[in-house]
Amino acid sequence: MSDHPGTSDTPDPLDGFDELIEAETTRDPDLAVIEAGSRTLRTQGGSPQAQVPTRPEDPEIDKALREVEADLATRWGETKLEPSVSRISALMDILGEPQRSYPSIHITGTNGKTSTARMIEALLGAFELRTGRYTSPHVQSVTERISLDGAPISAERFIETYQDIKPYIEMVDAQQEHRMSFFEVLTGMAYAAFADAPIDVAVVEVGMGGSWDATNVIDADVAVITPIDLDHTDRLGETTAEIAGEKGGIIKQGATVILAQQPVDAAQVLLKKAVEVDATVAREGLEFGVVARQVAVGGQLVTLRGLGGEYPEVYLPLHGAHQAHNAAVALAAVEAFFGVGAQRAEPLDIDAVRKAFAGVSSPGRMEVVRRSPTVVLDAAHNPAGAAVTAEAVQEAFDFTRLIGVVGASGDKNVRGLLEAFEPIFTEVVVTQNSTARAMDADELAAIAVEVFGEERVQVEPRLPDALEAAITLAEEEGEFAGGGVLVTGSVITVGEARLLLLGKG
Repeated sequence: MSDHPGTSDTPDPLDGFDELIEAETTRDPDLAVIEAGSRTLRTQGGSPQAQVPTRPEDPEIDKALREVEADLATRWGETKLEPSVSRISALMDILGEPQRSYPSIHITGTNGKTSTARMIEALLGAFELRTGRYTSPHVQSVTERISLDGAPISAERFIETYQDIKPYIEMVDAQQEHRMSFFEVLTGMAYAAFADAPIDVAVVEVGMGGSWDATNVIDADVAVITPIDLDHTDRLGETTAEIAGEKGGIIKQGATVILAQQPVDAAQVLLKKAVEVDATVAREGLEFGVVARQVAVGGQLVTLRGLGGEYPEVYLPLHGAHQAHNAAVALAAVEAFFGVGAQRAEPLDIDAVRKAFAGVSSPGRMEVVRRSPTVVLDAAHNPAGAAVTAEAVQEAFDFTRLIGVVGASGDKNVRGLLEAFEPIFTEVVVTQNSTARAMDADELAAIAVEVFGEERVQVEPRLPDALEAAITLAEEEGEFAGGGVLVTGSVITVGEARLLLLGKG
């Protein structure tokens, strides 16, 4: 544990919060740390600022981007599916199969996919490979979904890519029973942008499931499966075994499978699939895993066991045991990509591994965006995700009073989500984000009252009002008490809160 940071003249990007939601908070974060001991010390480390694109400053480019966004919005959204890869396959055929011009690492699972993808991308970049990363959903800007060399694609390049392939998308639309969906078009854009760059390796996260997901037109050398739990049960199956059957569809002939810790029934399904296609399997807890971890300033210090040996004292600027496990999975995936444990026995260069992990960020995943009181954003949106977030909050912060701000989607297991957070929330402010998928705040409040009791629930339909109310509640114990706020329930809610709190977009 290092000494607390000294006073700095560097302007705090969170200062603009007062104007954004008309709240008056004039705390001195350094003084608060002194008065409250180590309460917030662990959140004050040097974790990298998560990189999220802002709106283009050039009005012409911004206008063109908005036109593309409006065009994409006319297509089926990500919650309306026709399980098939026929449309994306037709587009890839017309474009000359761009997804086959580079090797790829394909990632599926229920939780942890985006963070794991970011870690894999950072590791590959540390070994001087040009990377393309495709993840979903986005936190603030649709351009986040496509990254080149570790940075979100520029608005200009996003627009150019769309305009380049739009005629071919329209050709597919004319030939198919249904037009290409929003997600299918973005997937096609990502694969085309990667080929045009060109990249050395693609890191691709599935949108939903695996076998019929639009991303599954790649033949990945490495298939990564993060922990599987119950989510999207109406589309993927009602048991973890059934869900594993869908997600196992990304395992291709002769690939290497990096398998995070799984429920027994899911593991059985995935191992059977691997045998059927002659894939090699590396399992967390057996072939690789987390050897040791301890809380550190701004994150944690971990020792990982990879396919090629141990990697001691790796600093990870992310909170929670789940992120340590994500790091182990990411490391094993990159080792497998380089042939460690198969063609070569020696581990990856430890200095490159340490440098890569030290620079990892994951927007909206246990992300501290304000202090005094501390405000944390986390995109947990199902019971399993909420459970690991609740555990991570208790480990990383010494809150004596934690106020939840929850805005969930209507198609989620909201009761299970709230029950996971009930033990750590002193009170909860229920709200809703601006999308049509959002659960109505009053409907969410009715469930919250059953879980928390009426006296612990406050309803603020507008997110800015909910943030202001939560911060006020967190401050009730006094200026130097251990109050905090956790904003959660949906990636969309977290994205909108991030925009309000950081004033970027």
